[in-house]
Amino acid sequence: MKVKRTSINRKKISWLLEQDLDVKITALQHHLDISRMLVNDILEDEVKNYTGDWYSHDKPHDGRYSRWGSNPGSIKLGERRIKLEVPRIYDNESDCNKPLDSYGKLREMDSLDDRILKAVLLGLSTRDYKQVIGNLLDGFGLSSSSVSNEFIEQSSQKLEAFENRDLSDYDFVSLFIDGKYLAKEQIIIVLGVTIQGDKIAIGFVQSHSENATVIRDLLNNLIERGLRYEEGLLCVIDGSKGIYKAIKEIFNGYAVIHRCHWHKRKNVLEYLNENKQDHYRKRINQAYRTDDYDEARNLIYKIITDLRTDNLSASRSMEEGLEETLTLHRLGLIEDFRQSFVTTNCIENLNSQIEKYLRKVKNWKTSSQRYRWVSSALLDIEHRMRKVNNYSKLSVMRAKIKQDLKIENKEVA
Repeated sequence: MKVKRTSINRKKISWLLEQDLDVKITALQHHLDISRMLVNDILEDEVKNYTGDWYSHDKPHDGRYSRWGSNPGSIKLGERRIKLEVPRIYDNESDCNKPLDSYGKLREMDSLDDRILKAVLLGLSTRDYKQVIGNLLDGFGLSSSSVSNEFIEQSSQKLEAFENRDLSDYDFVSLFIDGKYLAKEQIIIVLGVTIQGDKIAIGFVQSHSENATVIRDLLNNLIERGLRYEEGLLCVIDGSKGIYKAIKEIFNGYAVIHRCHWHKRKNVLEYLNENKQDHYRKRINQAYRTDDYDEARNLIYKIITDLRTDNLSASRSMEEGLEETLTLHRLGLIEDFRQSFVTTNCIENLNSQIEKYLRKVKNWKTSSQRYRWVSSALLDIEHRMRKVNNYSKLSVMRAKIKQDLKIENKEVA
């Protein structure tokens, strides 16, 4: 006799004991079903303590509590997660649902998974992990291999959650896009800033370079996941031609680009002898610190003129992409947003935090391993990132962007 597993989702152990031998043997072959039945018994016992038996007129607590259907739920047993129908209890006096304490305790078994993920991310080796938490859990069921397997499963779930997160729930006003060598591979990350000032990593890709094809695919993926850009975006980049080209093509008139002052200054100074660097560093800093667009532009063109005498390549580097380095000046946003948006520091800081996680890994074996670690680190870091400075004025930034792009007269294709 074959038993459909879906038919026993809400059965209890007492039901199994009443079945014939074939059913019992079939159930043994699916031990998680027996576990589910036992869990159902535990949940039902608590429900009966509050509401009494089904259809009984003898109600405990003077009839204060009633059965109120069920909700889908799950708990984890070993390396498997089993789905449940969790009974609901309604408190007629408080007019609200009462959570089941037994379900909460069963869910606490998942907390070990979170601690394993957190501890491995923070740099504990799987061989050390048992010793670290042995006193807390009496070392039950822990081994180097089980912790490794648990981390792989949990980090895989983090990767899936990261890559499938619905971006339509967020209202982004700016994107930071930058690539960095993390664990000897180039990882390009997109960090979004919401209109509320929250910084959220929304996508990344492994690539040998910041080429336009890779960035186009990354941005298209974000749009497919719900990224909205019809009200315009400020895209802050390091000056990469591939990133610049992809933004222009994908957002097609719905993005303004600002190039990082720090990267521009660094690129120019690398052409100069050491005895010239400090002089031009101060002049470039002075120009960019000026709030007025015309004045800043004039100061930079004077620098370009002088650089033509000292180093023609440095002069050309200063002139290349000059207008994009003055985007915030031109939009009248430099005074309010200098600290957060004139450089790619927001994403540079994020990269530094990721590096703290990844540097503990001594042996990178596969790309999927790299993706699991990066996504797990990003989700862990996300909750600790501070809002951008002057976030209360981001609505002003949006208005300036829309005005500059003449968005009111456009329709998104």
